[in-house]
Amino acid sequence: MSTPHEGSACTTCGACCHSYRVEFAVYELASAGGSVPDGLTEPAGGIRCRMQGTGAVPIRCTALEGRLGERAHCRIYPLRPSPCAELQEGSYGCNKARVRHGLPPLGEWLGD
Repeated sequence: MSTPHEGSACTTCGACCHSYRVEFAVYELASAGGSVPDGLTEPAGGIRCRMQGTGAVPIRCTALEGRLGERAHCRIYPLRPSPCAELQEGSYGCNKARVRHGLPPLGEWLGD
């Protein structure tokens, strides 16, 4: 699988993969015509599923390769579920995860 473009903080960070529960509709699973590999997910109730490793603390998504803050990246990046695709580099959610794990924010941080 390919990774985000070189130079992107997403190729070295991994903070979001250690911070957020990643739940999405089962329709995003490969078996239902979507792209997310079924074997990396678990049921989350009803028509929802989640990425393994994101349902309980400590969070670490099973699709993450590498170590937090050290060349970490998603091994299914082009196939990732919608909550991951919606979290943009440098966004509030990105920076909140980075700060939570002791990494500097990207750009201007108006944290809480």
